Amino acid sequence: MKVLGYASSSKEAGLTPYNFTRRDPRPKDVVIEILYCGICHTDIHAARNDWNSTIYPVVLGHEIIGRVVSVGPDVTRYKQGDNLGIGCMVDSCQKCDACEQGEEQYCKKGATLTYNSIDPHDQMKTFGGYSEKIVVPENFVLRIPDSLDLKGAAPLLCAGVTTWSPLRHWKIGKGSEVGVVGLGGLGHMALKLAKGRGANVTLFSRSPGKEQDARRLGADDIVISTDANQMASVNNKFDLIIDTVPYVHDVNPYIASLSRNGTLVMVGFLGNLDPTLNTAPMVRGRKSLAGSAIGGIAETQELLDFCGEHGITSDIELIKIQDVNKAYERMLKSDVKYRFVIDVDSLKARG
Repeated sequence: MKVLGYASSSKEAGLTPYNFTRRDPRPKDVVIEILYCGICHTDIHAARNDWNSTIYPVVLGHEIIGRVVSVGPDVTRYKQGDNLGIGCMVDSCQKCDACEQGEEQYCKKGATLTYNSIDPHDQMKTFGGYSEKIVVPENFVLRIPDSLDLKGAAPLLCAGVTTWSPLRHWKIGKGSEVGVVGLGGLGHMALKLAKGRGANVTLFSRSPGKEQDARRLGADDIVISTDANQMASVNNKFDLIIDTVPYVHDVNPYIASLSRNGTLVMVGFLGNLDPTLNTAPMVRGRKSLAGSAIGGIAETQELLDFCGEHGITSDIELIKIQDVNKAYERMLKSDVKYRFVIDVDSLKARG
């Protein structure tokens, strides 16, 4: 299948139009015309090979909303015309304990990622959602509730489920005390979802001026993390803190803010944290530092259904695909509230 998209050809190059070939559909595959694709910070990392794992050329994008154009003969869940979503994975081994428990993101053989991955069935490279069409097994696509705006639903496939998964795993509900570090693409979803689950929610921010927006998104309180007095006022308070910051930073102040048995979960940064982690408050209060990655397919569908019931979508800025390089630069300056979404129909403007 010949497809047009936008790709990065090297770590120094910007994204440009790219013609490539998708694999042929298999009997249980769904062929989807892509309508919208969110831009994730992971896309920038991959484009610039920050993790030394990019296979160029790479077509990015794993927050995909599309419409079914055809289905394989063995597909039973979906039909032509259905609105569907594709997140960060398009396959997994389906046999290990993680997969059998609905946590395909932790597949022991490694999940097949939506882009920059190798399909184990035919050894073809996977390409993401900055493109016209995609082919995905039916058990790795997700139904989008009719009540959701399709554009605003796109970031739920990554930013949404990345923050939903720890809320669900640590059983956050009515009366829980939740802190959110960072008000960006992940952070604004964490505020909305934690509030939607009934928690009391506090935003940690390094600078003032975000209070009005934070409260609109669901925050009950705002703590300026650079203010020692404000930080001291929330010592031993939080059952869960979701840390969405995507760069190296000191987590010690946030660990002190955890309640007994509380957990600080990292969802925004992959790499080596400050090596001077102070374990004293962890030992004295049975506090934990943990990590969490996206969510399984059933968990993501659960999130989408929850969002459909509660009217939750991402705050987005819709852009043409021709403006993707400008969007990357703006993201690095935190100049977006709070997620860019590509109108993939703009690909047609080339001709």
